[in-house]
Amino acid sequence: MERLQKILARAGLASRREAERWIADGRVSVNGAVIRKLGSQADPGKDSIKVDGKRIKPAAAPLYYAFHKPPGVITTLNDPEHRPDLTPYVARLGEKRRLFPVGGVDYNTTGLLLLTNDGGFALRLTHPRFGVRKLYRVKLSACPTAEDLSRLRKGIRLEDGISAPAQARVIEKLKKNAWVEIEVHEGRKREVRRMFEALGFFVEKLIRIRIGSVGLGALPLGELRPLSRME
Repeated sequence: MERLQKILARAGLASRREAERWIADGRVSVNGAVIRKLGSQADPGKDSIKVDGKRIKPAAAPLYYAFHKPPGVITTLNDPEHRPDLTPYVARLGEKRRLFPVGGVDYNTTGLLLLTNDGGFALRLTHPRFGVRKLYRVKLSACPTAEDLSRLRKGIRLEDGISAPAQARVIEKLKKNAWVEIEVHEGRKREVRRMFEALGFFVEKLIRIRIGSVGLGALPLGELRPLSRME
């Protein structure tokens, strides 16, 4: 017997967090009975487990991809507002490659996004307790001072609490603006943008270049590649 959210995640349908929301919303049934209680268990080999009335398929072989997300793309496979999303990019891998994004980046942010069908892998990358570090390059409207960088290292007060200490450094000072590298490990929504906005800067460009030990490297914009065994 396994927890339902784990079964759904291993089947490549969603991350465990998303599967928990499906259960709470009454979208999941076991042997005809709707299940809303988190922590409920089932036997994927014997029980009829359905999401929105459709029986789930057995867990697929685990897949792991890096994607260079372009600007103007929503990090979902089913955007209710019909904005450009990940669907055409994942479709290149074939109909049987059912993947979901691991953690999102906002509409205008570019750079590294990981895609998988492994819910456990997704959990380890996104849950704050694992502290997976993410490195960004940011083009700001002005060059931050030593005091600004010190405040980032101590934590910035945001509407959802003080941010965890971040490592940041100026990598290129331009005539009117500057490029900065910043490493964070919380995974809050729009965290990097909000941190710099709280310091009075406008974020002109935001690029995620590394998640944990996986780097964006020379992967072209809009392209996917499988992760290596070492990654």
